[in-house]
Amino acid sequence: MHKYIAKRLLMMLPTLVGAAILVFFLLRAIPGDVCEVRLAGSGLYVDEAEIELCREKLGLTKPLFVQFVDFVTGYFRWDLGDSMWTGKPVTEEIAVRFPLSLQVAIMATVVAVVFAIPLGAISAIKQDTWIDYVVRSFSIAGIAMPSFWLGILIILGLLIGTQHFFGTPWMPPITYVPLYEDPLRNLSQLIWPAVATGYRYSAVATRMTRSALLEVLREDYIRTARAKGMIEKIIINRHALKNAMLPVLTIVGIEFAFLMGGLVVTEQVFNLNGIGKLFVESVQAQDFAMTQQLVMLVVLIAVLTNFVVDLFYAWLDPRIRYG
Repeated sequence: MHKYIAKRLLMMLPTLVGAAILVFFLLRAIPGDVCEVRLAGSGLYVDEAEIELCREKLGLTKPLFVQFVDFVTGYFRWDLGDSMWTGKPVTEEIAVRFPLSLQVAIMATVVAVVFAIPLGAISAIKQDTWIDYVVRSFSIAGIAMPSFWLGILIILGLLIGTQHFFGTPWMPPITYVPLYEDPLRNLSQLIWPAVATGYRYSAVATRMTRSALLEVLREDYIRTARAKGMIEKIIINRHALKNAMLPVLTIVGIEFAFLMGGLVVTEQVFNLNGIGKLFVESVQAQDFAMTQQLVMLVVLIAVLTNFVVDLFYAWLDPRIRYG
């Protein structure tokens, strides 16, 4: 196992290096830069020399190879650079927003798993019954419904519902408060985007659970267990469901990695100052330093999530052994 972990960690390096090369040079291929957005974007006359001075100050006049070396060697010094737009350290800007995005991603994953596995299992066990049709309709609606649209419906529902029952409309808090400081305020703000995102997430996982479990239930060892008179509940819980979790676990891992950087529209709807919103702001400002570090952060999370999922495979399936 230790050899496998070391091997997988080494295999992450080519992925990270390739992502670093792509994001660095693709960003530089975009016309314009942060100096033009900051100075010329104001609509006032700006001298070209002033723009060049800004570029020189930010290091944009250096050869691309030198800029790339500075970008890569910064990781060894634990120096991700400064934001070209705000001038603050990139680590500081990300650290402010990362806990919020991480909590929403974890809560959405919990919501998805809590709904997806029971519903998918029930749908597979009660195949072609009205229960199956209801669950399938639930999952299809979740896939078809955009998370931001569901978020808007949730906000409208909160406003109308609280106005009707309490006489005063209520909205979730806008300012983020860490969970350890004020759990009630924190959850009252983040539970709604977690539900909006987790619904679609659970719809995908529900369909995967159903199809995987149906496939396992047709296996010979399941029929043998039933022929020997084993209790159906034990067959489902101990044998079938556990073996059906491998593809579901893959979906959960992929979706979690996506949530860490893909909640752009949902964060806009609920006015959350997370990683997705920072992504949009840095791209609009052509803040190369911030954008490339955010991309690398998402790539790192995706690679590590995939690594953890592979380790869970061995726990779920005893036939899988890593040397």
